[in-house]
Amino acid sequence: MINSLSIIIPFYNEEKRISTCLTELDKFHKKNKKKIEVIFVDDGSHDNSKYIIMKHYKKKKSKNFFFRLITYKKNRGKGFALKKGVLNAKFDWLLTTDVDFSVSLNQLNIWKKKNFLRKKKYIYFGSRQHMQSKVKTKILRKFLGVIFRYIIDYILNIKIKDTQCGFKLYKKNIAKKIFSSLSINGFEHDLEIVLLAKEKNFEIVELPVTWKHKEGSKINIYYDTIKMFFGVLILKLKFLR
Repeated sequence: MINSLSIIIPFYNEEKRISTCLTELDKFHKKNKKKIEVIFVDDGSHDNSKYIIMKHYKKKKSKNFFFRLITYKKNRGKGFALKKGVLNAKFDWLLTTDVDFSVSLNQLNIWKKKNFLRKKKYIYFGSRQHMQSKVKTKILRKFLGVIFRYIIDYILNIKIKDTQCGFKLYKKNIAKKIFSSLSINGFEHDLEIVLLAKEKNFEIVELPVTWKHKEGSKINIYYDTIKMFFGVLILKLKFLR
C-alpha cells in the first residue's frame, strides 16, 4: 500500500538527541525497501543540530533514500515547521513524527503487518488512548491529558481520543489540502488539523501505538497547557461560530 514515504521531522535545539534520531532512521531505511525521503525542518535552532544532521548524511548515498533540510532563523512553532515540511514533501504518503521517536518508526511496519491501513482511509492518528496501545508516561502528564480531552470535547466537539500524539500518517494530497489551510503555529495545531479534516470531510482513524516518554521534550507542561487552552478558544471562534 505504501510504495513511497516522506517522513517529516520538525526540531528545535536538539543536538543532544539528534544522533539517536539519525540512528533509528538508518535502521528503518535498511529494513524497508520502499522509496523514503526524510525532511528535517529546523524551527530556528541556534545550536549544532543541523550541522550534526548534515554531517551524518554527507557521505550517505542511496537510490531509494533522499534527505532534505529546511531551515529558517526565527523559532515559529511546531505547527509552522510541520506545514513547511508537508508542503515540500514529494512522496505518496506522509508521516509526521517527533524527533525523539516516542513512537518508534517500526510502528508503521506493525500497522501494515496487522492490516490496519486500508485503501479507502487516508488519515491515521497514532493514539495513546487506543485500547491496544502500550504507554509509559508520567502521572501528571496523564492527568493533564485527561483534562485536556474533556475541554476539547466540550468546547470544540472533537471526538478523537488523542489529538496530540505526534505520530500521524496521511495520503499526500490529503495532507497538502489540510496543511495549506493550517493557521496555528503552536502545539495546538493538532486540533486545527482535526477541525480542518472534518470541514473537508476527511475521516481520521485512530490506531494503537507503543509510546514511551522521552526526556528532553520542549513542551512546558504548565505554560504550554495554558497557551493551548487559549488556542482552543481561538479555534472555537474560527470553526464553530
